[in-house]
Amino acid sequence: MNTGEDIQGLRKIIDFTRLLSIFILAIHFYLACYRAFEDWGWTAGITDRIIGNISRTGLFAGLWRAKLAALLLLIISLVGAKGKKDEKETLRPLVMMLGCGLVLYFAAYLSFFIPSQKWVIAFLYILLTACGYLLILTGGARLSRIIRDALAKDIFNEENETFPQEERLLENEYSVNLPARYRLGKELRGSYINIINPFRGLLVAGTPGAGKSYFVIRHIIDQHLKKGFSMFVYDFKFDDLSRIAYNKLLKYAGAYKVRPRFYVINFDDLNRTHRCNPLDPLAMDDITDATEASRTIMMGLNRDWIKKQGDFFVESPINFLTACIWYLRRYEDGRFCTLPHVIELMQSDYDALFAVLQSCEEIKVLINPFISAWRNNAMAQLEGQIASAKIGLARLSSPQLYYVLSGNDFTLDVNNPDDPKIVCVGNNPQKLQVYGAVLSLYISRMIKLVNRKGQLKSSLIFDEFPTIYFNNMDSLIATARSNKVATCLAVQDFSQLKKDYGAEQADVITGIVGNIISGQVMGSTAKTLSENFGKISQQKDSMSINSSDTSITRTTQMDYAIPASKIATLSSGEFVGVVADNPEQKIKLKMFHSEIQNDHSAIADEEKGYREIPVVKKVTAEMVEENYKQVKLEVEHLLRAECAKLRVKDGEKEPEKKTKSRPKKGESEGQSMSY
Repeated sequence: MNTGEDIQGLRKIIDFTRLLSIFILAIHFYLACYRAFEDWGWTAGITDRIIGNISRTGLFAGLWRAKLAALLLLIISLVGAKGKKDEKETLRPLVMMLGCGLVLYFAAYLSFFIPSQKWVIAFLYILLTACGYLLILTGGARLSRIIRDALAKDIFNEENETFPQEERLLENEYSVNLPARYRLGKELRGSYINIINPFRGLLVAGTPGAGKSYFVIRHIIDQHLKKGFSMFVYDFKFDDLSRIAYNKLLKYAGAYKVRPRFYVINFDDLNRTHRCNPLDPLAMDDITDATEASRTIMMGLNRDWIKKQGDFFVESPINFLTACIWYLRRYEDGRFCTLPHVIELMQSDYDALFAVLQSCEEIKVLINPFISAWRNNAMAQLEGQIASAKIGLARLSSPQLYYVLSGNDFTLDVNNPDDPKIVCVGNNPQKLQVYGAVLSLYISRMIKLVNRKGQLKSSLIFDEFPTIYFNNMDSLIATARSNKVATCLAVQDFSQLKKDYGAEQADVITGIVGNIISGQVMGSTAKTLSENFGKISQQKDSMSINSSDTSITRTTQMDYAIPASKIATLSSGEFVGVVADNPEQKIKLKMFHSEIQNDHSAIADEEKGYREIPVVKKVTAEMVEENYKQVKLEVEHLLRAECAKLRVKDGEKEPEKKTKSRPKKGESEGQSMSY
């Protein structure tokens, strides 16, 4: 027990052992250097008799037994010594001191071979042995000052924050399995990230360079095409993912009952793009489809409107655009129902435009506020309602966009079992504001067609998801599971999602996904993920140092399994996350913190053999310009023909207006305003 009496008794034992060691060494000196002591006159008869009796025990036979016995007793005394602890004391100089002491202690024997006088030899032998003894004594005593329990071995607490992870390979016909390696204590072990239910949504987060595409998304494309999925890929940095999808399709085309066709939407290289009309009249069943398309376009063009939905000057241009879209959908069964025709129709003069729109009963409710403002000459209000739509859509008025948007090479029913498709749409980071709105419309219309029962299993991959706008992504994730639609959203940070979609919708999206894979993220995102991953039992140590001893306290408590600081310092290819399971295929260890294993040399060799995306059609500048003029001409003819019909129908009567209308250029005040 650590009482005062016990400590005092221990000290007495240590002092006695050390004194006995010195006594043996002194007798050894007397016997080994007796001739020198005799010359110095330091001998006596009684001393010789006492030491002679002690020497008969055999302990002092020769030079080594006594020295070894003295050294052994010294070591025993040092083992029980407890010096004042010193955090600055290090082991290396003490080991060197002990080594030098041992060398001097035993090398003193060589003094007897020096050809010199007896007193010189004796003096040198005693001096060297004593110096060695004192060095051993000093070094050994200072060893007790070193803190024996070194808490700084794992200064980042890495071993304590490890936990068991799933090491089994769990596959099914829909799964994505990523080989990985994780740390458990001091041991590195192999594992698998098993996304066995991708239909519950997958969110891939990570700062630029974290490895989202290289370590995760490319494997999703590879494994889903291998298992016969139809696929839609939003390729933010075209054509990084599109090339992978095209070459993987060539590799796994035999896995499909009906071989899928590959389509590309790309506004930069018109030779390698197909043409597709996102406002396909066959896919627009009622006016709500036009409303959804209108909202998607306007929110894509004006991202700050997302947080202002419901405001008068936000909803007004959306309603006006809805009216234009639905009018063209109803006109001649959708003959001119394309986004380029809608843009040109909206840029028309109000007189002809309102007269034509009034002829469609279904949109009279939508355009009534605009007609009222027009009839009452409230032009400031009218421009405020419509100008936002016209100005935003004017940015889309380019020959290249018109060429792609006005064609009809394929439809967006990607997972049609009779005509499966692999569709890749490419963006350009330098033209994000313009292309993003159009691609958002493609995605919105595509998802409406994909999320239906009885279709082929499909995989939707969105790289840099916040760069596009889709209003009902949470509904898609919530309902697509039963329709076998797997959704993968890649974001850089949750705050990026909040900036572009608003806090409420961003929280819903991040909270509804069942599978999360995150690379390095910072700030609130890392904190949110750390809290979601929960806590594990960890051992905590504390140390108390006093003058004679060190007190170590060890406790077990619950702490974060993956702290936010660790998520913020992940290396490229290192991911944390949690996966979802199925009722029939349970995963007990859902959480992971591991490094995904890519065969870099094999991937590099494979990419060297990739084929380029083929040329769809040789497109000349003249063809693009001709298409651009054709769209304008068709809208002009439509307005002229419809106005002529209205004049005949109304018997050349002008529409009633509460106040005098503004005269057109070249008209007098008395002239009437015709359709």
